[in-house]
Amino acid sequence: MKKLKDIIKCDYDIEINDIKTDSREICKNDLFVAVEGYNIDHSLFIDDAIKAGANAIITTKDYDAKIPVIKVDNLNKTLIDICKRFYNFNPNLNLIGVTGTDGKTTTTTLIKRILDSYKKTAYIGTNGIEYLDIKKTTSNTTPTVEKLYKYFNLINKENISTISMEVSSEAILHKRVEDLRFKYIVYTNITEDHLNIHNTIDNYIKTKLKLSELTTDDGIIIINNDDTNQNSLKLLDKNIYTYGKNLNSDFIIKDIKITDKFNQFAIEFNNKKYKIKTHLIGEYNIYNLTAAFIVCYLEGMKPKSIIKNINKITSIEGRGERLYFGQKYTIILDYAHTENGIKNIVSEVKNKYKRIIVVTGSAGGREHEKRKHIGKYLLDNTDLVIFTMDDPRNENVDYIIDDMISISNKTNYKRIISRSNAIKYALDLAKEDDVVLILGKGRDNYMAIGDEKIPYNDYDEIKEYFTNVK
Repeated sequence: MKKLKDIIKCDYDIEINDIKTDSREICKNDLFVAVEGYNIDHSLFIDDAIKAGANAIITTKDYDAKIPVIKVDNLNKTLIDICKRFYNFNPNLNLIGVTGTDGKTTTTTLIKRILDSYKKTAYIGTNGIEYLDIKKTTSNTTPTVEKLYKYFNLINKENISTISMEVSSEAILHKRVEDLRFKYIVYTNITEDHLNIHNTIDNYIKTKLKLSELTTDDGIIIINNDDTNQNSLKLLDKNIYTYGKNLNSDFIIKDIKITDKFNQFAIEFNNKKYKIKTHLIGEYNIYNLTAAFIVCYLEGMKPKSIIKNINKITSIEGRGERLYFGQKYTIILDYAHTENGIKNIVSEVKNKYKRIIVVTGSAGGREHEKRKHIGKYLLDNTDLVIFTMDDPRNENVDYIIDDMISISNKTNYKRIISRSNAIKYALDLAKEDDVVLILGKGRDNYMAIGDEKIPYNDYDEIKEYFTNVK
């Protein structure tokens, strides 16, 4: 708790319990900051916040209330400033920011798991918050400002200063991270996504590249050299390391061997070659592992220790995660929802199994154009696609599926609206040596239907299926 006058210039000597920007989360004596979001103006919910127990309001509007109302000009800057004061922000945090269309969660998690034995490290991203033995769920890849600073405070209280975090394009656009400075910024790749927010691929790329401005004075930018959408970054007057199969890279990926059980590859840097074997399959994971290797190496960790820790990692939750419940076929749970991400995972299992059975959908209220291309690719490259719901929000699931099948004349699909039933159908159908890909949600713990987030988890559905079978 802190007094309002201690976190913003005013005369109000009242205790503030916490800071919230969502009126639905308000508790007694919270401060409600009525941010003006891209989709919604939270000042519309000031009355709701007061009824829920808020004891002060910060807004850009004139507003009469029985509790203190502070009017400001720049709400985004004010929110960051008060969060820094309220949550005792440590400006010396060692922040590692990972951005990209695909690979953010895997790369940030790898950095945390590899680095943890060298220096205690925390993770913030799609899979939640992780530090020490503590795990918390989050509703955003990069949390909203007030939650982000709250998490920084919780982590810092445990004397952990190194944080590996995912940075989404939405977080950059909405300026959630604009006051942070990163020791490392990793670009995994940039392919078409989130055009419902950015409108064009050029705007999306420009937003991603803005993150490069947020480095510390000695900050380092790490770039996937095989991704042409990042070429302009190499011209920056910054400390830059590149990685990839491209022989002009600083860290060159060589000697790749991919099987259905492991990957082998080597990283060459400064005329030294580091051989790596990993349980994480797929060429895309070689790139994720290389980016993680570079961060840990530059942090001072010995290559031998990095490689040893890589070998211990068997899976990343919801990212190419192989699930075994005694079945004779393979189940892979993956968050892939972009065309590039789906192509990556399908290409890695193609020609290795009798049949590829896919359960997938497409999110509502998001980019429509990509749906037909994803649908066509899956119908052309797998044996059966079970189209189902995936966070439909306010869109009709049937209409979403219609989009996904719109440019294909293939009939190797089934339409099952209930995701639970779609998963059960796929598992009932699967036989020995088949692979079932359950794509789109990973380990997400909700289904966005209408304006609500209903508790739901793909992993739980799969586990329950086998519990009932036994």
